[in-house]
Amino acid sequence: MKVIIVPTDFSENAFNALQCAIQYFTEEETQFIILHTYDFPMQDKQQDYEDKLDHLLERVEYLTYNHHHRFETRAIAGNFITQLNDQVDILNADLIVMGTQGKTADRKRSLGSNTLQVIKNVSCPVLAIPLELEYKSPDSILFPSGLQVPFKDRELDLISNLALQHRSSLHLLHIAQFDKLSQRQIEVKEFWESRFRESVTKYTRHDLGDGTTVINNFINKNDIDLLVLVNSKHSFLESFLKTTTIDALGLHLKIPFLILQNLAR
Repeated sequence: MKVIIVPTDFSENAFNALQCAIQYFTEEETQFIILHTYDFPMQDKQQDYEDKLDHLLERVEYLTYNHHHRFETRAIAGNFITQLNDQVDILNADLIVMGTQGKTADRKRSLGSNTLQVIKNVSCPVLAIPLELEYKSPDSILFPSGLQVPFKDRELDLISNLALQHRSSLHLLHIAQFDKLSQRQIEVKEFWESRFRESVTKYTRHDLGDGTTVINNFINKNDIDLLVLVNSKHSFLESFLKTTTIDALGLHLKIPFLILQNLAR
């Protein structure tokens, strides 16, 4: 059974992320943990938060027909990142799904501070759902990669199951420094292809250049529905996470994007 944590601040943006999570995994046996964290001085609000979570569950009942979907709510006092990391460990969570913006959405920014902190500091894949996105099946999935870092089995299993369920095609975009692949790159590429052998896959090589431009152009030309990035040492993603906001990356996040974590925390 998949275990997916969906943080909520009770905003419509957070509820939209929950709806998308249910639709992404509509046919899988999945336990959804709807999590709200709050500061210690607000402990007297515990019952209020639990009531809000109960109301949220009532709305969720109309979103799924899968009897193998289970929903649980948790209201926990403490630091958001600390508590989220604890829940990931306790539940052995497969995925976190959250909106790119919360209640205090700044439309000038692609990604809110909470989502950015989760990507940076929580040891779990993160699926970020853009503001007010209407769900669309992930028919076409993009993996940009330098083919330097091996992928993790469990994370590729997550995407493989998703791709099979939605009959997705998968694009491996290699932004290459050299014309010829090294032995390590060949092995990483072959491993990736073997994990998605039951799906339609396509390998594309692109000369080394501005990663932002290359990825944006590929997304637009190939009608990509889901972007997958790996957070690893010396990766394209790591470099922009060192900046103050994701907007420095320049990606126009109109599609969901999935961050795979390949960094020790």
